[in-house]
Amino acid sequence: MGHLKMGALIQVSDDPERLSHAAAECILAALAAKPNLLLCAAGGSSPARTYAMLVEQHARRPTEFSRLRVVKLDEWGGLPADDPGSCERQLRASLLRPLGVVDDRYFGFRGDAGDAQAECERIRQRLAAEGPIDMCVLGLGLNGHIAMNEPAESLQPFAHVARLTEESRRHPMLANAGRVPTHGLTLGMAEILGAREVLLLVSGAAKNTALQRLLHREITTAFPASFLWLHPNCTVLCDRAAVGEAEVLP
Repeated sequence: MGHLKMGALIQVSDDPERLSHAAAECILAALAAKPNLLLCAAGGSSPARTYAMLVEQHARRPTEFSRLRVVKLDEWGGLPADDPGSCERQLRASLLRPLGVVDDRYFGFRGDAGDAQAECERIRQRLAAEGPIDMCVLGLGLNGHIAMNEPAESLQPFAHVARLTEESRRHPMLANAGRVPTHGLTLGMAEILGAREVLLLVSGAAKNTALQRLLHREITTAFPASFLWLHPNCTVLCDRAAVGEAEVLP
């Protein structure tokens, strides 16, 4: 694994498996340092193998996870918790249940809440009371979104209802969803940037263009992930397929 220090720490792994191992090691180290770690967990494919590695560690040393707290990063609007496309269903199956994270140590948006704005306010207040986030796991959207903070003329600081781009509505998670949402419920940029540590996972050739734009280090609301350059403790974990030729790193 190679790495460059560029404000954020960029670590390049040979393949997705090694990338996931590096991410799991970061989370486990943070948990060892703070047993009641507040982990902000993203859905989607990027962190899936990392979560599986945490579950493997839990099988060997379950007490290490007995105080772990989890907040869900975002959720598709209108999807109930048991919908095949929901972040809730994925996280409960891949992370919460296997790690024994019970409901009093977990909170997240209800996608089918009757009042989405009130639901965002509930999460904002809960995070304000229990936060800040200790470790925030993120993926990189093809258009530069992080969580469901989409490119726009301005970005929202706190939990909010976000209008989804057409690109986001074609997300692979939604292939088997009961409906295609038009909006999402997501943590805002201030809450993400307020995390003590951020892990951005970028894997696969499809993310090459987005990663290269991120590495240009131009901070703009047209590419929300660029705001991670303002974070004092952000690690970008990427694989060779996402990076392309190593020399393209500035």
